[in-house]
Amino acid sequence: MSHRPVMALTTLCALAAVGCARTDRPAPTIDPRSQRMTPSGPVVGFAGEYGSHVWRGIPYAAAPVGDRRWRAPQPPPSWKETRVALAYGSPCTQYTSPFGGVPGKEGTVAGSEDCLYLNVYAPVVRRDAVPQRGARWPVMVWIHGGGNSIGTASFYDGGHLAAAEQVVVVTVNYRLGPFGWFRHAALRAGADGAAEQSGNFATLDLIRALEWVRDNIGAFGGDPDNVTIFGESAGGQNVFTLLLTPAAHGLFHRAIAQSGGFWPSTPAEAENFADASQPGDKHSSAEVLVHLLIADGTARDRASAQAHLAKMSSAEIARYLRAKSTAAVMAAYTPWPGNGMLEMPMAFADGSVLPADEPLHALASPDGHNHVAVMLGTNKDENKLFMFTDPRQVRRYFWIVPRLRDERMYNLTAQYLSAMWKATGADMPAAALRRNQPEVYVYRFDWDEEPTLLGADLGEMLGAAHGFEIPFVFGHFDLGREANVIFTEDNQPGRIALAKRMMAYWAQFARSGSPGRGGDGAHPEWIAWDPDAGGAKYLILDTDVGGGTRMSRDAVTTDSVLAALDTDAQLKDPRDRCALLHGRAVVAWLHEGAIRSAQRMRRVSVRRVSVVVSVCSNSRAGAGARAGAG
Repeated sequence: MSHRPVMALTTLCALAAVGCARTDRPAPTIDPRSQRMTPSGPVVGFAGEYGSHVWRGIPYAAAPVGDRRWRAPQPPPSWKETRVALAYGSPCTQYTSPFGGVPGKEGTVAGSEDCLYLNVYAPVVRRDAVPQRGARWPVMVWIHGGGNSIGTASFYDGGHLAAAEQVVVVTVNYRLGPFGWFRHAALRAGADGAAEQSGNFATLDLIRALEWVRDNIGAFGGDPDNVTIFGESAGGQNVFTLLLTPAAHGLFHRAIAQSGGFWPSTPAEAENFADASQPGDKHSSAEVLVHLLIADGTARDRASAQAHLAKMSSAEIARYLRAKSTAAVMAAYTPWPGNGMLEMPMAFADGSVLPADEPLHALASPDGHNHVAVMLGTNKDENKLFMFTDPRQVRRYFWIVPRLRDERMYNLTAQYLSAMWKATGADMPAAALRRNQPEVYVYRFDWDEEPTLLGADLGEMLGAAHGFEIPFVFGHFDLGREANVIFTEDNQPGRIALAKRMMAYWAQFARSGSPGRGGDGAHPEWIAWDPDAGGAKYLILDTDVGGGTRMSRDAVTTDSVLAALDTDAQLKDPRDRCALLHGRAVVAWLHEGAIRSAQRMRRVSVRRVSVVVSVCSNSRAGAGARAGAG
């Protein structure tokens, strides 16, 4: 067995799920042509490998450290000497993970709270030839994914997209995990206004980044009046938060959510004790404080920690929290094994930064969101990325060579989980938005032409999995030796052609608010979402081998997915239906995320869910599935 295929399989998921950058490039050198004068101060960058200029590690906010922890971001200090922008800023604090671009020993905390930096990619021009006014390029601001608890902007190279499509690409860091979302009454007592009181600090970071773009991007040739936000997974969720927050009004003009969706937490979930009359999450701020007091020896147990907290003033609690080390705060949270992500309350529906209204209702309301052209989409096999790493789904011989345990159930589980993701992340939000605006475009990414490796058909095992569209959007596939085993000479012609098509669609949407036929007019027309029952709904993105790029009509809702699950003749054994509903794949996304949030949005038949869950709860399979789903 050769070393190269083994390495490809062991690193496959990480490479596919995250970005489009490599870490083995030679150190860049200054390109004098990249000298730019921004309102913050002069910067100089370098010529990137994909034909763009690049400026790395530009601060867009003051460091949120010390007393600035858990406060709204402020503009950074300006500078007079030329800032050499060759190195990325630090990733934000997170647990190491191959999925987030910050590798290391599992369970290790990496990054820094001083992390509010961004990177700019623009077409190469001399500093005296930067376009002005009407000639400026569209701006595309990328928001990385990673469950809002891992990831970094440095893992995404926007150079090829910028150079090929004549746009300016900006990639941004934002505070992650408990430093990005933390809500407690003691912090509200000293907060400066309702936004800071919300606890949605990461959302405020992204707003501050867009303010920086508005004020500075003209120096790089970008048009501050034509800004598109785009992001994938958690980045797609953050696109939804920016659509919904009044504070972002006017800061962007188009929005693209790739494999997103939006599941806000309530203030009670964010703050209360887990055993309160309105229960808080197991990682609520109250529970985190209990953990911290026990961990540092201030309290012996939970009861004494609660008694101690009752005697502390708001000012004392705030000082206590801000004095804790980064590592101590992170230790209060348990990362998911193998990927470093945190399960915790995020995106608080506080009624100020984010609406207290149900997300779909807000999107459907004439004044409930920022009215801009919107593109939404998911991948045909979203959840196969997570299922591929689940030992209950995939057996590994010699700890490496994968084989499906039950091919039928593997594909059925992926079908329903991905359909639910499509419903909540694309089709239902599109239908809601379409009530008040015509500029709504939806896609499904179908590319699944991975090779067979060591007898494993990766086209079936992974297919068009979560995150696989990212290299196509950014237009390059040189992600390292292991990934280059996946992206083969055999599938190169089709994927290069599809990547060019997708870049053309994304950039034309950024230019005009409509992807149309791409900037060169050479591609199939992408028609806006038709509210008619039989009208065109979304564009399928695939190679000619996979059926080509074409419009389709089969939209789904959470109700229709659950109805299909109820009546699917392939699920003859009730235990199969129970296992699927409870999230037999390693993530409990369907059960804990989509079902719960969809019920809040009043889009799931509660009767149907409760009947199925009741049947499952009274079966051995149901108990086993619940334990497996966590």
